[in-house]
Amino acid sequence: MAEAGNNSRQFRAEVRKVLHILTNSLYTNREIFLRELVSNASDALDKLRYRMNRGESPSLPDLPLEISISLDKDAKVLTIADTGLGMTAEELAENLGTIARSGSEQFLADVAAENAAKATGSAAEAASDEESADAKPADAANIIGRFGVGFYSVFMVASKVEVTSRPAFGDNAEASVWISDGLGTFTVEPATGDAPQRGTVIKAWLKDDAAEFAEKFRVESVIRKHSAFVPFPVLVDGERVNTQPALWREPKFSVTKEQYDSFYKALTYDAKEPLDTLHLSVDAPVQFNALLFTPDSAQDFFGADREFWGLDLYARRVLIQHRNKELVPEYLAFLKGVVDTEDLPLNISRETLQENVVLRKISQVLVKQALGHLEKLARDDAEKYSRFWNLHGKVFKLGYHDYVNRERICGLLRFNSSTLADADALTSLDEYMARAPEGQKIIWYVAAPNREAARLNPHMERFRRKGIEVLWLYEPVDEFVMDSLAKYKEWEFKSVETAADDALNEFADKEQPKNEAAAPLSEDDSASFDALMERMKAILGEKVTDVRVSHRLADSPAVLVSADGGMSSSMEKLLKVMQKDDSIPVKVLEVNRDHPLLRSMLRIYKADADDRILADMTSHLFDASLLLDGYLKDPQALAARTGKLLEEAAAWYTEVRKI
Repeated sequence: MAEAGNNSRQFRAEVRKVLHILTNSLYTNREIFLRELVSNASDALDKLRYRMNRGESPSLPDLPLEISISLDKDAKVLTIADTGLGMTAEELAENLGTIARSGSEQFLADVAAENAAKATGSAAEAASDEESADAKPADAANIIGRFGVGFYSVFMVASKVEVTSRPAFGDNAEASVWISDGLGTFTVEPATGDAPQRGTVIKAWLKDDAAEFAEKFRVESVIRKHSAFVPFPVLVDGERVNTQPALWREPKFSVTKEQYDSFYKALTYDAKEPLDTLHLSVDAPVQFNALLFTPDSAQDFFGADREFWGLDLYARRVLIQHRNKELVPEYLAFLKGVVDTEDLPLNISRETLQENVVLRKISQVLVKQALGHLEKLARDDAEKYSRFWNLHGKVFKLGYHDYVNRERICGLLRFNSSTLADADALTSLDEYMARAPEGQKIIWYVAAPNREAARLNPHMERFRRKGIEVLWLYEPVDEFVMDSLAKYKEWEFKSVETAADDALNEFADKEQPKNEAAAPLSEDDSASFDALMERMKAILGEKVTDVRVSHRLADSPAVLVSADGGMSSSMEKLLKVMQKDDSIPVKVLEVNRDHPLLRSMLRIYKADADDRILADMTSHLFDASLLLDGYLKDPQALAARTGKLLEEAAAWYTEVRKI
C-alpha cells in the first residue's frame, strides 16, 4: 500500500528513476501516450460490460459506453473521459501509485480464478451457471492493458495530471481525485466540483513543447492511426473519430463486399476497389484474425516503393506496428491489410515486438492461406488470376527463395510461350507439360526483352522446327527463378541456349526451314569451308574462342554460344551488370554452312582469301550476333559497315542487271 503523509503520498519503488525511464526512454514516439490512455479507457469499458453481462447492475445502466476527448487549446489542456468501471480512492492509490501494477492484469487473473472455481463445482451448479460462466468471454479477452505502465506515458507530454474517478458499483459510490506531476509524489482525495457520473476522467496539462496535442486535427490523426478500431465510440470534441468497424473480427458471412471495399479504401487510401479479398479467422496453432487485400494496381517494389509493404499488426484492436515485414515474405509484398492477435507477447512499451515463435507461426499460416487462396483463384477464375499475375507476378516470382513452398509457388507461376497466340496469353507449367510431346522431360525457356526478340532468337530455330514449346521470359528475375528452382515435378528447367547438339534428335520435325535446303558441299568445298572458318577466326582474333559449324541453326547465318554451354547470354549479361563488368564475353561463333550468305562467303574465300569484302562480312556477322545478345558496344561501326556493304551490293546488282 502506498504510504500517506497528509494528502501527499510517495510512489512505490524508486519512482523518480523509474518514471524518468518510462517517460523519457521507454517510448520512442510521444503520440503513443494517447493510444495508451484510449486503451486504458477501452479496458475500463470492457470490464464494465463484462460484469453487466454477468448480471451485475452498475449505476446509471443506460449511460452509453463511450470515450470522450475534449481539448482546450488556449489552456493547453487535454481531457479524456470514459463511462467505464471507475475506481475507488484505494484503487486509485494502488493502480496509479504502484509502477507496473496493472488493474487489467489483476482483473483477468480474478476472472480466470472465478471461472476455475466454477469449473470445479458440481455438475448441477455448472449447468445452472453455464450461461453466466460463459457470459461474453470475449469481453475479457478484449482487454488491452497488461503491464501497468501505459498510463505513465502521459507524463511525456504533461506537467500535471488529474485523474477523477467514480466506481460503477457500490452503494453511494463516491468520486475521488488523484493528482501528480510525475516527479515522485501524488495525492488522493475526495473529488469536489465536477466529477463523472460513472467512470474516469483524465485531465492533462500539456507542456509547452506538447501543445500540438491540444489541436483537434492532431488528436484525430493519432486516434485514426493507433486506436481506430477500439470497440467503443471515441469522440473528439463531440465528433466520433473511429467510424470504421474492425471488420476482421466480424464473421465472414456477415460482411458485404461494399464493407470490404470501404475498409480497403480507408486503410490504403486507394481510390480503386481491391482485386481480391481474403478474410481469415484462425484458432490454431495460434489465434489471430486477418483481413488481406490484393490491390487492383501494381506497385514498384523494385524502385520507389521498395519499403512500402508489410501488414499492419494489431494486438486486441490496437495498432502495434505499421507495415510489419515479418508477417509475410517479400514475394507476398503486394498484400495489404491487418492482422490482429490475442497471443502476441509485446515488450513493455507495446511499441516493438519481443522475439517469439508466435509471429513466425502467424506468418506460416498467412503464407499457407494466401497460397491456397491464389491456387483456388487460378483454378476457378483464370481471367482474374491473369490480371493478378500481370499486376503482381513480378514480385511473386521472388518466391523461388521459399524452399518450403517451392512446389506450390511453381504451380502458380505464369509465362508467355512460343505456342500462345499473343504476348498477353499466359500458361502455367502444368499446362506446358500437358502439351509437351511424349518423351520430353525438360521445360525449355529463352530470355528476351519482348516477344518479337524471343521469336527471332537464332536458338529458337530448331525448337520451332521440332514443334517444342519454349517459355519466353521477359523479366530479368525470370532466369534467376528458373536457375534457382532447377526442377518442377521431375522436369528440369533449361535455356534453349544451353541445349546440346543432340538434345532434340528424338523428336520428329514438325516444320520445314524457311529457306530451301542447300545442296550438300562437295568434298573439296567441305575442306574449303573448314579453311574459311579458320580465316574467319583469324579475322576476328581474340574476339572469339573458335568458329565452328552450327547444328542448331536453320534460317539464321550465325550465332554466338558459350564455349561450355553452361550459361545463357542474358544470364551472363545480368551477372556482368551486377559485377559492374562492361567487358564483352569471348564466345564461340557458330555458322550455318547451308545458309546462302555463308555459301557466298565460301565462293569469295575460294576466289581470294584476303578479299576485303570477306573480312567486312565476317565482322558484320560477329557484330550482328553481338547485337542479338545485347552486347554490341559500337553500333555506329556496324551501321557504317552495313551502309558500305549495301552500297557495293547495289552497284554489283545494277551492273549484273544492266540497270
